[in-house]
Amino acid sequence: MKPFSVRKLALAAAVAATGLIGATASSWAQEVTLRLHQFLPPQANVPKLVLDPWADKVEQESGGRIKIERYPAMQLGGTPPQLCDQARDGIVDIVWTLPGSNPGRFPSTEVFELPFMMTNAEATSRAYWDLFEKHMKDTEFKDTHVLGVWVHGPGMLHSKEPIEKLDDLKGMKIRAPTRIINSLLGQLGATPVGMPVPQITEALSKGVIDGCVIPWEVTPALKVPELVSNHTEFGGDHALYTTTFVLAMNKAKYDSLPDDLKKVLDDNSGQEFAAFAGSTQAGADVPSRKIAVDRGNNIIEISAEDTETWKEAAAPVYEQWVTEMKDKGIDGQMLIDEARALIDKYTSQ
Repeated sequence: MKPFSVRKLALAAAVAATGLIGATASSWAQEVTLRLHQFLPPQANVPKLVLDPWADKVEQESGGRIKIERYPAMQLGGTPPQLCDQARDGIVDIVWTLPGSNPGRFPSTEVFELPFMMTNAEATSRAYWDLFEKHMKDTEFKDTHVLGVWVHGPGMLHSKEPIEKLDDLKGMKIRAPTRIINSLLGQLGATPVGMPVPQITEALSKGVIDGCVIPWEVTPALKVPELVSNHTEFGGDHALYTTTFVLAMNKAKYDSLPDDLKKVLDDNSGQEFAAFAGSTQAGADVPSRKIAVDRGNNIIEISAEDTETWKEAAAPVYEQWVTEMKDKGIDGQMLIDEARALIDKYTSQ
């Protein structure tokens, strides 16, 4: 009996161990670590107020089964324009970046960057998501799984010398984030200088540029109020410009997730996330603007009436863009009309 009992006990232990190993392996198989890569320092508003809260929420709602490692300031290597390729190729799992860092690759997104198109960041971000789903999801963004798209608050001018009227821009070297805004600045008489956001601080301090266009919210992280003393805002119903963003995931990585973890990501994607991200980013404009005010910097406000002069000067940018889109087989005027209608719809809600 004893030998049999020992053998029986050993067999039961083996069966139990097998079950435990199987259960543990199953648990491991369902746990996922995602690497999120982006170009701003961790203390900047977008990672601090948008990306980190989003990642924390995903982790919490997954019951800890999804872990999102955050890599700011291009810590995993490469340059900001390479982020889209990093997500597509699976070098990283998720990226936050500007589609405009890859000129010509995501042309439809540029409709929201056209001068004086945006009203406020929340309404424009909702419109962006709608247009993305209809025209971009299965075309320009088909190589990645997009989690969110949005825009920042009203873009404006920050300069060493005051810009109070159009003529003041002539000959100034002004940094711009994307192709469309380069075109806008050139049309307005400035000399546009394209460069990623992280290079602005050094470029201003060394005199490579005379100013830059960025929203208020990013100015503290870049020390812009310390490097320039003039800031030009625009009145009226529309801002000078905005920039489009995308939070994109490697498609194969998303597809490999179990359905319940896909649902966690899906529940934290889409139009409501776009609205949150856009409005949160724009909300950071207020305290950032106060920093410049408290320093005694010169805040120049272009009246709604004078803004019309700037709009007229910028009008050729629209004509040129529609022509360029036609060459790509895209109906640019249709996108402009749809974008305007959606922005008006969400602005009035």
